Amino acid sequence: MRILGIDPGLGITGYGVIESSGKGLKVIEAGIICSNAKYNIEKRLLGIYTKIIKLLKDTKPDVAVIEELYSHYRHPKTSILMGHARGIICLAVENQKIRLANYPSTRVKKAITGRGHASKQQVQRTVASLLNLTRIPESVDVTDALALAVTHANVLMHSYTSSYDL
Repeated sequence: MRILGIDPGLGITGYGVIESSGKGLKVIEAGIICSNAKYNIEKRLLGIYTKIIKLLKDTKPDVAVIEELYSHYRHPKTSILMGHARGIICLAVENQKIRLANYPSTRVKKAITGRGHASKQQVQRTVASLLNLTRIPESVDVTDALALAVTHANVLMHSYTSSYDL
């Protein structure tokens, strides 16, 4: 199964595509999509949408996984901007008829590190180890996206195992 993890953001959207098979997990592609802060929001969102559509067509995932929207009372504007990017990404995924899964960041951190409030650096190190990466990706947006994909792969694996244990 091919899984695309997406860490949405208006400025930087991280993505990571993994393949889950009987041999384990393998990274296919990972990177970031940037939008220029000098442009108006409409142009920035169109750019993200266009690049996500291209990514979906190029990588052909079976499922896309995105972080659920959260809001911190000290930074409401951040969650609103993330919500715009997240909405455009959901639209692109639906446009390509790809299944979409959502996970809160605390569930992803707990699945990856064992702690729901793990630091970004803990997530980075653990993701690099789980995926046998020779170096830790520089962007936390990339490791967050890969963490989403790995979490979904583990959820699927657990659900298949549980159904056979009955």
